[in-house]
Amino acid sequence: MQTNPTHASLVTVGDSFTEGMSDLLPDGSYRGWADLLAARMAARSPGFRYANLAVRGKLIGQIVDEQVDVAAAMGADVITLVGGLNDTLRPKCDMARVRDLLTQAVERLAPNCEQLVLMRSPGRQGPVLERFRPRMEALFAIIDDLSRQHGAVVVDLYGADSLADPRLWDVDRLHLTADGHRRVAEAVWQSLGYEPEDPEWHAPIPATPPPGWLMRRTADVRFARQYLLPWIGRRLTGRSSGDGLPPKRPELLPYEDLA
Repeated sequence: MQTNPTHASLVTVGDSFTEGMSDLLPDGSYRGWADLLAARMAARSPGFRYANLAVRGKLIGQIVDEQVDVAAAMGADVITLVGGLNDTLRPKCDMARVRDLLTQAVERLAPNCEQLVLMRSPGRQGPVLERFRPRMEALFAIIDDLSRQHGAVVVDLYGADSLADPRLWDVDRLHLTADGHRRVAEAVWQSLGYEPEDPEWHAPIPATPPPGWLMRRTADVRFARQYLLPWIGRRLTGRSSGDGLPPKRPELLPYEDLA
C-alpha cells in the first residue's frame, strides 16, 4: 500500500451505512463517513471528484442492478463497496446467492478503479448482533475471500472495539452516530495509506456510568415504537425505506460542487 497517496476521485456504493444515516445535518440531510472521507481526500487533491450512489435499505441484488455498472463506468481512482448486510438481517437469507452477487459486483468494479475497498461492517453489542452473528461472519468470510482474489483492501470495522460500543450507535440501533461515522472515515483513510489523524479510532471508549433502569426502559419503548415496529411492517409488506429515493450524489463531480 502506497504511503500518503493522492487520489483524484472517489465513488461509493452501498446502502444506508454509506449514505450516512444517522449522521444528521441541520438541514435534515445525512453526512456520514463517505462525505467525511471525500472532504479529506479533496483537501489533498485539487479538482477531486466524488459520487455517492448509496441508497438506504438496498439489498445486494439491488446494489448490483442499480449501482455497480454506474460506478464501474465512472472509472474512479477509489471505489468502496459495502453491501449484503441488509440481506443477512432478513428472516430468510440465501448466503449462496449473496456470495454470487458480491462476486459479480467485485468482478465488475475491481478492474475499473485503481483501488477497490471492501468492509467488514461494524456490529453493535447486544442481542440483535448475537442473533445474526453467524450470518454476518459468513458474509465477512466471503468479503475476505474476494479481497484476496481481486486485490481489494478490506477495512475491518467489525473487529474494532469502539464501533461495537452502543454509545456510538443512534437510537434506532441500526446506524452509527456522527462520532461513529468519523471513526469509519478514519479507518478507510488509513487503509488507503494516508497518515493517521486518529491512530486510536478503534480503541475502546472510556467507561461512563450506565443509564438507570427507567432510562433504559424508556429507550426500549421509544426504539420499539419509532423504529422496530415500522421496520417489521416494511419487511411484512415487502417495502424498503429507500423505495423511490435517488442516489445520494449520482454524478462524479468536483467535490466543492457537492459539499
